[in-house]
Amino acid sequence: MAKFLFRTSYTQDGVAGLIREGGTGRREALRQTVEGLGGTLEGFYYAFGDDDLLLIADLPDEEAATAFSMFVSAAGALTVSCTVLLEPETIDGAIAKSVPYRKPGD
Repeated sequence: MAKFLFRTSYTQDGVAGLIREGGTGRREALRQTVEGLGGTLEGFYYAFGDDDLLLIADLPDEEAATAFSMFVSAAGALTVSCTVLLEPETIDGAIAKSVPYRKPGD
């Protein structure tokens, strides 16, 4: 499983739905969405600022994360952006790789 951070903002219709269902109602709905894609919802937080809602989800792969982003956005209540989250061990593995890169001008 891979971990993803979904940063979302409510549209006007989304805020109206949030007022009708409440925060816990929307958490349950999005938990079911993530689980329907074969994942688990690890974190669900409302926020002040540029993002209204932050979700951390374990999903089987990038395809599932893309499906989540596309279908939730298409519904029109939230705009969604996605960030892949990496474990420190992934960084260690990347550092251990030999990469044949040359910077411009060298």
